[in-house]
Amino acid sequence: MKPQFIATEALLPPVMAQKLEEVGVTKVNRVGLTTFLLAVTGGMFIALAFVFYTTVMIGAEALPFGLTKLAGGLVFSLGLVLVIICGGELFTSSVLCAVAKASNRISWRQLWCNWTLVYLGNMLGALTLVVLIWLAKLHWTAEGSWGINAMKIAQHKLSYGFFQAMTLGLLCNLMVCLAVWMTFSCRSVSDKIAVLLLPISMFVACGFEHSIANLFMIPMGIMIQHFASDGFWALTPYSASDFSSLNLENFITANLLPVTFGNILGGLMVSAIYWFCYRRQAIS
Repeated sequence: MKPQFIATEALLPPVMAQKLEEVGVTKVNRVGLTTFLLAVTGGMFIALAFVFYTTVMIGAEALPFGLTKLAGGLVFSLGLVLVIICGGELFTSSVLCAVAKASNRISWRQLWCNWTLVYLGNMLGALTLVVLIWLAKLHWTAEGSWGINAMKIAQHKLSYGFFQAMTLGLLCNLMVCLAVWMTFSCRSVSDKIAVLLLPISMFVACGFEHSIANLFMIPMGIMIQHFASDGFWALTPYSASDFSSLNLENFITANLLPVTFGNILGGLMVSAIYWFCYRRQAIS
């Protein structure tokens, strides 16, 4: 009887690119309701990571800046780990479906429909968690420090100019898509988790901008700023007027639109490079 061998070596980039293309075809041809529900879970997973991040960052200003950011990045990695391992759909990584379009395996209509469906599902998932965290009164944690920390994070995200926010979004999705790209080389769950940690930690530590994460964090800040009770504010040295920039118009114009556009550009850059290097010959 011949011995049975299990492949354990990581896949090489040409095979990874072929696998990525096949996954893109599968994703855009999936039943729409399934895609939408998986996107809702994906949005909730990323939102949960920001809940974790916000909690860990309470009191972190007493630590060295770099270590604080590293800790925040590591805990935020939970979001993409959940998406990859549990099978959620995430808009930022769905941009990689452009590889399948470049190989003429899918149409522009299929690509745009997939991106739109996943984005809307992610939005619903993120906003659902905003409501759940509000109902759980997590903003009262640590004598209101959780809520203040959430508003500070959200307000900082509205401080960028359009092109700075777009560039931060581009850089963010370079790292997210490279992290997802590396998981296509992996043979095990532990391998996937290991390759995700550093790229995601890096983008968070450096302050790059992720549109789906912001669909939780900024609405969470807006919710607290607008609806927190007088009892909440009495616990803190702040008032609602200290966070007056937290409103829907600023969120959409100063962050969501430029960051989403930047995320798309970053994902397309990764897609274009690896398609050109490894899949161009397949259709030539």
